[in-house]
Amino acid sequence: MEAGPLRRLRRPAWAAQRPTWVDAKPGIIRAALRRALERPTGGWYVIAGSREVRPGRAFGRIVAGRELVAWRDEAGTLHAGPGACPHLGAALCDAPVHRGRLVCRWHGLALGPDGRPGWRPLPAYDDGVLAWVRLDEGGLPTDTPVLGPRPPGDRSIPAVATVIGRCEPEDVVANRLDPWHGAWFHPYSFTALRVLSAPPPDCPATEDRFLVEVTFTVGRHLGVPVHAEFTCPDARTVTMRIVDGEGTGSVVETHATPLRPGPDGLPRTAVIEAVVAHSDRPGFGHAQRVAAALRPLMGAAARRLWRDDIAYAERRYELRSRP
Repeated sequence: MEAGPLRRLRRPAWAAQRPTWVDAKPGIIRAALRRALERPTGGWYVIAGSREVRPGRAFGRIVAGRELVAWRDEAGTLHAGPGACPHLGAALCDAPVHRGRLVCRWHGLALGPDGRPGWRPLPAYDDGVLAWVRLDEGGLPTDTPVLGPRPPGDRSIPAVATVIGRCEPEDVVANRLDPWHGAWFHPYSFTALRVLSAPPPDCPATEDRFLVEVTFTVGRHLGVPVHAEFTCPDARTVTMRIVDGEGTGSVVETHATPLRPGPDGLPRTAVIEAVVAHSDRPGFGHAQRVAAALRPLMGAAARRLWRDDIAYAERRYELRSRP
């Protein structure tokens, strides 16, 4: 009989854990961040989860200081464009979608994928989990976003959560490139965390990953031990992938999308996190049948972690922006 994934926890009290500050060398984190920020993005930004852009409704978001709108045509294809009507500047984020075209609520101007003078659509891409838009602002644009590994769609359950913080994308990426903080900062979710290998400052691209051994806690007394790797497919994304243990192949993609400064003048960044759960166990098919009920729970768990992690990212931004 196949053994279950749960193991009884034998964890010390929080203050009795092995300190990780000696291993969490600032130079290693800085070098990993520098290499990540040098990776090309192809001009692509995550605008939302795929399910957030619903048929018949527009979805609006500020991305890199630009007001954008996304919608779907009658075939379900994703489209994106400027978020202001070219007639008198009305916001299109709440525009109805009729026959695959946005209809401005002020005067009824219809805007579709073919565009019109003064209003041109932008390249958009739907990978089945996330909705992307391309802004060609320097660098070499690509036809599709740079995606990391994902499990097969027919054997996985995706969920997307969004948290907005007062920081810049690099602060979000830096948070994820510090795996040593997990058991200390998130004791309700992780225990027995050990970084098995960290990339040296001058590592080649093929070795640029963090390999971690960690136990995901399930209640007070049980946990699921796994090995996971952290990699950066582009400059605004960190992917955690389970490489051994229960759920091998599952990923957590953390995407950092710059927005625009808030009323306080500080930058705002949307952390759009995609959790794609996967399992080869026969019983996982039952979970897929209740995926609609599981997605809110998965999203809530991601947002709980990011309530802490966004404070980490905001503190990092505050420290590096001081005179």
